[in-house]
Amino acid sequence: MTVFKRAAAFIAALGVAISLSGCHGSRKIAAFEVPAEFDTSREYEITFWAKNDTNVNQTRIYDKAIADFEALYPNIKVKMQRYTDYNLIYNDVITNIATNTTPNVCITYPDHIATYLTGTNVVVPLDELFDDEKYGFGGSELRFDGPLKDEMIPQFLGECRLGENYYAIPFMRSTEACYINKTIVESLGYTLPEELTWDFVWEVSEAATKKNAAGVYEANGQKVMIPFIYKSTDNMMIQMLRQKNAGYSDSSGHIFIFNDASREILDTVAEHAATGAFSTFKISSYPANFLNAGQCVFAIDSTAGATWMGSDAPLSDISEENFVEFETAVMPIPQFDPENPQMISQGPSVCIFNKDDPQEVLASWIFAQYLLTNGVQIAYSQTEGYVPVTSKAQDSEEYKDYLSRSGEDDDLYYDVKIKASQILLDHISETFVTPVFNGSASLRSAAGQMIENVTKSVRRKETVDDAYFDKLEGDITSLYRLDSISSGTSGKAELGELPTTAKILLGALAVAWVMIGAIFISGSVKKRRRSK
Repeated sequence: MTVFKRAAAFIAALGVAISLSGCHGSRKIAAFEVPAEFDTSREYEITFWAKNDTNVNQTRIYDKAIADFEALYPNIKVKMQRYTDYNLIYNDVITNIATNTTPNVCITYPDHIATYLTGTNVVVPLDELFDDEKYGFGGSELRFDGPLKDEMIPQFLGECRLGENYYAIPFMRSTEACYINKTIVESLGYTLPEELTWDFVWEVSEAATKKNAAGVYEANGQKVMIPFIYKSTDNMMIQMLRQKNAGYSDSSGHIFIFNDASREILDTVAEHAATGAFSTFKISSYPANFLNAGQCVFAIDSTAGATWMGSDAPLSDISEENFVEFETAVMPIPQFDPENPQMISQGPSVCIFNKDDPQEVLASWIFAQYLLTNGVQIAYSQTEGYVPVTSKAQDSEEYKDYLSRSGEDDDLYYDVKIKASQILLDHISETFVTPVFNGSASLRSAAGQMIENVTKSVRRKETVDDAYFDKLEGDITSLYRLDSISSGTSGKAELGELPTTAKILLGALAVAWVMIGAIFISGSVKKRRRSK
């Protein structure tokens, strides 16, 4: 066998070994092509993975939506699997990609989809489905009145575009709100401004830390008071950086989060955490629990958690006797520049996983579209401070009537919930989303972890200075592997780094060529020795 034949055999064997180890026995799925017609003579069972909170109304809405859809399409059966956390869905999808057992339809986030896309043809690009005359938005063959493409709120639909294609449709959208014990604010001698600023929140929070000689907080007459609690420190850091026009990341996965602005933010957090004026959900517990007990002045949480907030909240984790009566104000999150407000847009989207059977994929797409009908959109938005993702639903008389009846009761028309929804409706053009790439979910976690670590450190009486920040940045980079995300080795500029198997293959090929060179040189040396 010649040198090159031996090398070729080695490369071929290597390729087979890598392909087997990379897919763990799974098969590649062909790219999806939209069928010309939906075969209604066949029966389909599609799986739908969704997250609902302990809000039982959300579960009922999903159940009704599935029942109504199956009545329209008796040949499509929808099997729903419920989750209590989006990260559990994400982990299960990642596990199931390797064995081609992903669900058909999944409630998820674009950050997660970016990771799913490292698999070949795993997630269906939806552009052609959007525009299909028969089964796309407003398609002639649909058996329900769904939205047209131009009735999708552009900002929300835009969040589902990754690279050159759409890989999801929005389902619900929310932002964050500041839920305020207005009674305590005024008892401390302050008046809520028209626009909330960080300086105002920090000042009032510090004023609320004052105790009397008996160790009782003067603001509430209790021995417990955490004036300012933030639920998602990920969002806290991301939004503060955005408001400061400071770096976070770009769509290619380059990370800029370690900068002077982030250190200024962490310095401020350390200052107020040291006095007890500030804490986080991970350290102290749900902001709503403290707010409703009169033990918190400013609680920042998602508008999607509005029914848990306030002394008349229909949902709560504290006992009735611990509720304290107070006036609840709901405002947009604090700003550094109130003239140019910036707030995050968030909320679940729906993606569709590819299958060997294009008809099954088309059935999944038809069901996903049904989730955008007014009946589903309006009903689900009424469970929390979500807003519908279509102008068709937002402009409907039913939804307008719902908003107009704020405060009629403490259930469907709970005023805090409707006010929270109105915040997003009034500020859609001032919302933003973070860049999405393979690894962007880790970066989000890293952003919040910096605030968590600093808050814990000052509670432990550790010194927070430049040396501390240098070490913190190194620790965070290592913990969330940020150096591998921002190394510039991304295989797709829009979707992040190459999959591990691709890296192994490229590395192995490089080794193979080195071996070819070594074998060639060795053979040449032997020939020269024999010729002497």
